[in-house]
Amino acid sequence: MAFWQITVPTSPETSEGLTNFLWEQGALGVVEEESLLAAARLRAFFPDSASSTALATSVREYAAGLSTLGFLTAPGDVEIAPLLEEAWAGAWQQSFPPMAVGRRLWVKPPWEAADARGRIPVVIEPGRAFGTGHHGSTEGCLTLLDEAIAGTRPERVLDIGTGTGILAVAAVKLGAGLVVALDVDPDAIAAARVNAARNDCAERIDLLMAGPESLRDVPPFPLVLANLLAHTHLALAPHYRRLAAPGGTLILGGILEHEDKDVIAALDPAGFALRGRLVIEGWSSLLLVAAAA
Repeated sequence: MAFWQITVPTSPETSEGLTNFLWEQGALGVVEEESLLAAARLRAFFPDSASSTALATSVREYAAGLSTLGFLTAPGDVEIAPLLEEAWAGAWQQSFPPMAVGRRLWVKPPWEAADARGRIPVVIEPGRAFGTGHHGSTEGCLTLLDEAIAGTRPERVLDIGTGTGILAVAAVKLGAGLVVALDVDPDAIAAARVNAARNDCAERIDLLMAGPESLRDVPPFPLVLANLLAHTHLALAPHYRRLAAPGGTLILGGILEHEDKDVIAALDPAGFALRGRLVIEGWSSLLLVAAAA
């Protein structure tokens, strides 16, 4: 069986929209690639039953539409080429190598058998939901989570926008008692459920297809996690204040480096003080502490 590989130049402003568009066109997998030596790009894989001409045309038109709307687009053209099944599988798997994160975590895909001595394995199946550990925002959140939970075992953790469930699984494996994990995307809930079971964490992760506004009359959480985009953090600031316990920790990711000052400023009136900041590949992750009662 053959596949089409379509390569799309991208930028931080257009990556999410282009990724979602590729999934909507029927992609079997989408990989975001970044390096210091080359411009960022997306690689998407499609069955050869799809029309290569139609795929390339639709993606070019969508990218042009983003540019018209004022989004900063990356230089370069959309390219499409055939790929044999073995090459597709290899390209897909090579895009998700195992990686050490923080002081204790070892994030790996399910086809990787090797573990790292002294590290805690977190097995995540790459798929439609966001969060494999290879994006700078996810890696930053995991690293701050590892630091925040060291020496403590919070009984309850809230994970807003759980995606693949990677932060929820890591929290449990690092010692959290129970994680309430929220997402409004049914694909994310399905992926998180599979990953929770794969990591033997299903009984300690409560998955809900809902947003934080649905949590009413619940005790506040000692630790709140949210790997979302900056504008979403701004909108959720009142919920963070309501759901984080006095003196509790709030870890935020998905923030472009030049936007983190806006998020910090918005959370200051809500009683959150910055205690840690980690920038990886242009993405900021923040650790904030809620004011004591």
